[in-house]
Amino acid sequence: MSSPERPNVIWIFGDQHRAQALGCAGDPNVATPNLDRLAAEGLRFTRAVCGYPLCCPFRGSLVTSRYPHRCVPGHEYRLPPEQPTIAHAFAEAGYRTIYLGKWHLDGFHESEGRAAMHIVPPERRGGFDEWLGYENNNSQWDCWVHGGSGAEAVHYRLPGYETDALADLAIARLRGLAAPEAAPFFLALSVQPPHDPYVAPEGWMRRHTPAEVRFRPNVPDIPRIREQASRELAGYYAMIENLDWNVGRIRSALDELGLAHNTHVMFFSDHGDLHGSHGQFRKTAPWEESLRIPFIIGGHIPRYAHLGGETSLLLNHVDIAPTTLGLCGIDKPAWMQGTDYSGRRIRARAAAEPPEPPDSAYIQAPVPTGHSDSLDRPWRGVVTDDGWKYVALEGQPWGLFNLNEDPYELANLAYNTRFRVERRRLQDRLAAWIADTDDAFLLPEV
Repeated sequence: MSSPERPNVIWIFGDQHRAQALGCAGDPNVATPNLDRLAAEGLRFTRAVCGYPLCCPFRGSLVTSRYPHRCVPGHEYRLPPEQPTIAHAFAEAGYRTIYLGKWHLDGFHESEGRAAMHIVPPERRGGFDEWLGYENNNSQWDCWVHGGSGAEAVHYRLPGYETDALADLAIARLRGLAAPEAAPFFLALSVQPPHDPYVAPEGWMRRHTPAEVRFRPNVPDIPRIREQASRELAGYYAMIENLDWNVGRIRSALDELGLAHNTHVMFFSDHGDLHGSHGQFRKTAPWEESLRIPFIIGGHIPRYAHLGGETSLLLNHVDIAPTTLGLCGIDKPAWMQGTDYSGRRIRARAAAEPPEPPDSAYIQAPVPTGHSDSLDRPWRGVVTDDGWKYVALEGQPWGLFNLNEDPYELANLAYNTRFRVERRRLQDRLAAWIADTDDAFLLPEV
């Protein structure tokens, strides 16, 4: 098995799984015993955000630690083929790198056909040693994967439900990675659920009915909104419980293979899902249900297992890759823009005191999708470590919230002169983020 001095890493991430939808986060609608255990044995980031709550931009920032406007600025944009990724950084350190599942970084447009049938060429698979996945797929019972090249190329339909089948592939690959004297590995498992359509295998669907769904306080009592939200949430929670079960299967495989003691397991999502909060659905708007993501680092690694609990560190999407590398003692490359949080509570014996983390997270939507039930204009914003959120459209404030006293964002203070000092402070911080990241955006006069 891999040397204890060089730990392995597994990423497990779903699509559209909001931070609030976990048992350990207090959601009364869902049971997630395996993720709750992962959090209890490791560390849950209670304030993790996705810097752009949309699939493609998040994924571009995830694998590169580059902000969306410098990498993948919008829906169905391609990851620049010349851009190094976390796979290159791991490979340089002697790691085997594997990617399984949803990619959504090749710029394919669904208007040109079904993305599940689009073949991502090997040179545009992020530099991973092994890649078996798909560009995009919104049909969990009809999921096609491809990989390899030339005579070894494959393209086939997964048997059964997507999350189960991809977890099977991950477990099978782990068996090959557990050989004596094998190189350490970085394995990324990306599944589409709980992305819509909100369906899961029958056994999981039977656990939830629309009539039993308990709404968040910011879901308005409007019949059409609550009817849609309750119907979709029933399936959504079934998908999450199925994903939780598969996380348990993967952890059991790590135990069986003797890999658990030396493998970091990181669970997160690309963005959230509004599900009727503020009368909205899906993603792209900077409301909490869309912006916040689950983020857990766990496993049986002795050097940080005793740190189990929660942290309020304000982790952003660009911070995931540097933190992952840092867990393995690998310095982040100069081209990464994010922060390595591994030395702050996670890696017990850091070589030196880590630098202070940023006082805020920069959030943005450079290219809006124009989809219904979403914010269809470009925006920029900040979430601060002292509990404020400020978001602006071009030339116009959009929202100002004190999340400490108003976690459900029921009181928008953006146009209340009583809070003009806070608005000015936060706009100045936002302007600094725009300048520091070489972004361009017309801020309002405040």
